Amino acid sequence: MSNIVYIATSLDGYIADKQGGLDWLNSVPNPDGLDFGFADFMQRIDALVMGRNTFEIVCGFDCDWPYNKPVFVLSNTLKSIPAPYQDKAFLIKGPVKQAVTQLNQQGYHNLYIDGGKTIQSFLTEDLIDEMIITTFPILLGGGSPLFGELTEPRSFKFIESEVLLNSLTKSRYVRERS
Repeated sequence: MSNIVYIATSLDGYIADKQGGLDWLNSVPNPDGLDFGFADFMQRIDALVMGRNTFEIVCGFDCDWPYNKPVFVLSNTLKSIPAPYQDKAFLIKGPVKQAVTQLNQQGYHNLYIDGGKTIQSFLTEDLIDEMIITTFPILLGGGSPLFGELTEPRSFKFIESEVLLNSLTKSRYVRERS
């Protein structure tokens, strides 16, 4: 069982700009439309877990639903999934440990964890097993941080890095537990 983060961040550690925007993700030209290994990553996972904010951003994308795996929206404030997405996303409530246990019992063992607050909640509960972070060469100067405060450090082992488009650095880390 693994809970995996796959995300892009600015040099200064933000995953969205001060207005919650993601346009900076287009700051590096990608003329061939490379997916940087995302399709291969998606083959490794059983389902996605994201927070309400990330879900709402994804629903606002000007494209077809981007996921071919079940999406679980972790929210204690959302009352229901909007009608156009009810066959694509499912609401899950409660503490993150309880949510992971519930999903594991349903047969979802390799989870893609997405969204700033959701990732931070999983890190707080020491539930992240792996992180794949692509760093863009841009300073946003503020916005939504990838990481928040922790009560104690979390050690990760560096596995590998690769340079993409001569501009981006994609690095993989695995949680070291004692």
